[in-house]
Amino acid sequence: MATGRATPPLLKDLNERTVLEAIRDAAPISRAEISRRVGISKPTVSLALQSLLQAGLVRETKHGGAGPSYGATFYEPVPEAAFVLGLDLGARFVRGAVCDVRGELRARHDLELAEPTAAAALDTIHQLAAALLDASGVEQRLVDTAVLGVPGAVQGPSIELATNVSGLEDGDFGRELADRLGLSVSLENDINLAALGERWRGVARGVDDFVFISIGTGLGAGLVLRDELHRGHTGAAGELDYLRVGMTDDIDPCAGALVAYAQEIGAPTPHDPRSIFAAARAGNPLARRVVAEAARRIALHLVPIAAVTDVGLVVLGGGIGANADLMAIRGLLAGWLPSPPRVEASSLGDGAVLTGALAVGLRAARENVFVNRRAATR
Repeated sequence: MATGRATPPLLKDLNERTVLEAIRDAAPISRAEISRRVGISKPTVSLALQSLLQAGLVRETKHGGAGPSYGATFYEPVPEAAFVLGLDLGARFVRGAVCDVRGELRARHDLELAEPTAAAALDTIHQLAAALLDASGVEQRLVDTAVLGVPGAVQGPSIELATNVSGLEDGDFGRELADRLGLSVSLENDINLAALGERWRGVARGVDDFVFISIGTGLGAGLVLRDELHRGHTGAAGELDYLRVGMTDDIDPCAGALVAYAQEIGAPTPHDPRSIFAAARAGNPLARRVVAEAARRIALHLVPIAAVTDVGLVVLGGGIGANADLMAIRGLLAGWLPSPPRVEASSLGDGAVLTGALAVGLRAARENVFVNRRAATR
């Protein structure tokens, strides 16, 4: 049977990728340290460095440590090799940010939507992108990709279950946006991106199996299994609203249902979630009863997820999830499950979706910039 054989160009690419990743992970770093970390000989590292320098992907820099440098030359990635535009579309706001290829934020801004429609979203995102590039001083040609989080399930070019922004399910929103921006655009469910944001720079760092659950005016989940986002076969994994189908008891933990419960038991007015949580913190017994009921309803949604996936961590976000009584939820899960997951509040808040968008875009940009710059030098 014939077997594949690595050719010199392939080995050259593999060596350069390995050296580049070592520099990204540990910059500033010397040639000798790269060799030790990745197990490649110093002459081979030198050849890889020469190509990466020529391609404009790395540059020489100063020794950043406190110890002696012994005259060694140190290297770091070139931050301006590529940029990523991250976007988060909600029913009332569009959030946006630009980061360089190191993942360092260059600009961050939010704009209010005139109305929750796809047409208004296109106009607002276009305006926001221009403002971000202007504020960061980044030329559009250097933006590798834009990643947009949308409040719906994404399957190819189609957006489904997007009820918060009318018209988002019609046509090809991603293509229309790409035409407006003059950029490559990727769409992803906003809660999925929030999960990836928490894994990159939030409370889920280093956790391979976890779920991010957003509870506010609506309910959704982003599931990460074996360090990979799980979308399901239609892209709709995590649509927890359907968990209640066929149930007679009201276990909805979202804002509207909690307000209805507060009115039912005569909790203090005004009956909005923010006021109810504030009253509970002040010691009002009826408000505390609403918060306890919210914890019970949230825990009831976590049980089937934990039982089926055995995740090690649950991250709660959204206006209600971030303010939920974690101790009560943990106590309920401990009584219902033999091995309950750890439950924590989001550490990124309303920036979780945007952080995830940047993480996804950064992963693509790092690959694209290597392929494109390497090809240009051949």
